[in-house]
Amino acid sequence: MITVVSDTHGTDGHRLEGRTLEAVREAELVIHAGDFTTETVLEAFESEAGADADGDGAFVAVYGNNDEAGIRGRLEPTRTVERAGLRFVVVHGHDHDDTALSFLGRQERADVVVVGHSHEPGWRETGAVAILNPGSHADPRWYRPAHAELEPAEEGREGRLVAPDGEVFSEFDLPATGRE
Repeated sequence: MITVVSDTHGTDGHRLEGRTLEAVREAELVIHAGDFTTETVLEAFESEAGADADGDGAFVAVYGNNDEAGIRGRLEPTRTVERAGLRFVVVHGHDHDDTALSFLGRQERADVVVVGHSHEPGWRETGAVAILNPGSHADPRWYRPAHAELEPAEEGREGRLVAPDGEVFSEFDLPATGRE
């Protein structure tokens, strides 16, 4: 399983609970689309996700517009990762509208653009590339708290948006790319 989270906005811990915490611990890959806020929060995520000493391995993250300088020194604004036959480009999104995200996805030959910033969980297909926003598990603002889970399916991957209490409130199919 691939677990996707964003917009933690914490000061002293990962703020994970319930199904979101379980999903991070169970994942073969955790993707975080930025806005940890402090290095303490980033380090808590690295620990839960089983990241190696370089911060890679089972954990891929970018910095967001609310991250302190220490995080910006450790993370990039954009990351590309290929896992389970899918190519993801990850960006926080505060500098991107849908057109820019679509161009970024095509430029990186990605199947999915993972983006945060708005705190609004959602999945949308914009032509050649899909955009996944997992929402915020800990600071949902006027939306519901959420994360995304991506699982192998008969053809491609199945995705779902899940609340920390375990409620699945949206399901979607990811493209089968033939890269596996």
